[in-house]
Amino acid sequence: MLDSKKQQDTQDRPSVRFVKIAADREGQRIDNFLRTELKGIPKTLIYRILRKGEIRVNKKRIKPDYKLVTGDEVRIPPVRVPEQDAPVPVGKGLAIHLESAVLYESDALIILNKPSGLAVHGGSGISNGLIEALRQIRPDARFLELVHRLDRDTSGCIMVAKKRSMLRFLHEALREKRIRKVYHALVVGRWSNRRQRINAPLLRDELRSGERVVRVHADGKESITDFQVLRRFGDLATLVEASPLTGRTHQIRVHSQFAGHPIIGDSKYATDTSNEQMRALGLKRLMLHAAELHITLPDNEKLKVCADYDDEMSLAIDALLAHTQGD
Repeated sequence: MLDSKKQQDTQDRPSVRFVKIAADREGQRIDNFLRTELKGIPKTLIYRILRKGEIRVNKKRIKPDYKLVTGDEVRIPPVRVPEQDAPVPVGKGLAIHLESAVLYESDALIILNKPSGLAVHGGSGISNGLIEALRQIRPDARFLELVHRLDRDTSGCIMVAKKRSMLRFLHEALREKRIRKVYHALVVGRWSNRRQRINAPLLRDELRSGERVVRVHADGKESITDFQVLRRFGDLATLVEASPLTGRTHQIRVHSQFAGHPIIGDSKYATDTSNEQMRALGLKRLMLHAAELHITLPDNEKLKVCADYDDEMSLAIDALLAHTQGD
């Protein structure tokens, strides 16, 4: 009996693995590669075994930022993956909604109209974000990765790569500013300038409470957003188009606040007074929508994808119209 148990323990014990890097993984950082290969392993443990030299590429020690090359042989030491609870199944309603939200799909790319209120990935008490849900409802997809992010309460266009080569191509296109993103936002007050460029550096900061915010600061990174007025609702609110020329965290939200017109429903950057006033009109969420994407694909096809407003955004515009016309 003891021999049988000992044999079972030996079979269950993880062993050294050697992984040959295929062409579709070339250019990926070793730490990101390991996070995929060792799902469920804490990031701290991954960086620890990297530092200790237990991970080898072509029999050599490497740093966490090493970029893989086709043909590399990665040695992965025995690491026991902690038992995880089964993933929370995606609700039928969300599954149907996500499938109907697909705006464009090819063999390498999906663009969806993300609903407001859905995080792009799980964590911090969220079982399923958009990417986890998508992987569940597309179990045959070998590769699904977010190309970029949207805030949880922002709706609209989001890209998911179905191939690593497309992920690399789009990341490079974003760095080189070859992808144009267009957002629509309902902001507080009357935005007077028909067109306006906000060029104000942004710096990440942490409040004493631990909350992370972004603010305009001379020591921040260059940040530029072009704004254009689409419609005014008296002095109460304005519908603007925002085109970020750089891609900083909360860029449109902070630049709107800096211009004196925070986005309606913004719990971080708008005042409690303005948010309460708008809630009384039925405007309860962050009124920011990723409306368009303009992309040149690897085969030089020019792609323009547009996302319609969801019901909340449409009803918000109707409520503002009714209120201003009533005045």
